[in-house]
Amino acid sequence: MQSDTLLHAANFSTLFVCFVLKFPQIFVLMRAKSTTGVSLNSLLLELVGFIVFVTYQMYYDYPPPTYLEYPILIAQDVILLLLILHYSGSLRQSLIYALVFVGGWRLLTVEKWIIDLAMSLCTFISAASKFAQLQCLWKSKDAGQVSALSWGMATYTCMARIYTTTVTTGDMQVLVRFIVMTSLNMWVLLTVLYYQRKSSGSKKED
Repeated sequence: MQSDTLLHAANFSTLFVCFVLKFPQIFVLMRAKSTTGVSLNSLLLELVGFIVFVTYQMYYDYPPPTYLEYPILIAQDVILLLLILHYSGSLRQSLIYALVFVGGWRLLTVEKWIIDLAMSLCTFISAASKFAQLQCLWKSKDAGQVSALSWGMATYTCMARIYTTTVTTGDMQVLVRFIVMTSLNMWVLLTVLYYQRKSSGSKKED
């Protein structure tokens, strides 16, 4: 009984956090009207990872509470993508991205081996998205337009999903993905906090 309560709490808290997970990052971009420190490649890879993951879960009829947040995250990432393209003057490319993503999503379920192969690569794709964001931060040495709150919430949701996956499906591919994502989200979060603190210190000295 207690484990069921904990499972429901983990599922619903994850869903609730994901409803607003990208909002801090969206608001930061809208306020700054700049994408400094925010990696477009990271966002694109994250979108690919999300689409593959939710398609895999739906294909194998996994319990909806274990993946309901992903359509919400995909919608928020699309908003972020449009904002990044808008502020970088490349909004016309949005149609190309839309066609590629929709076409790729349809291709995933054509054959069972395709979705299985895509899922086996999903962890590497999602990990690459985090490294792309880290590389962008290291290069710019500026986290002014990156939301630490969004990355903190992302870390929590992955930790919660480690638990829910363990007690429901036990899918090792999914479990490994969440363990890797927790570690990398935490790394990005600490990097963002480091550069924000460094920037804050420099302003005080000035």
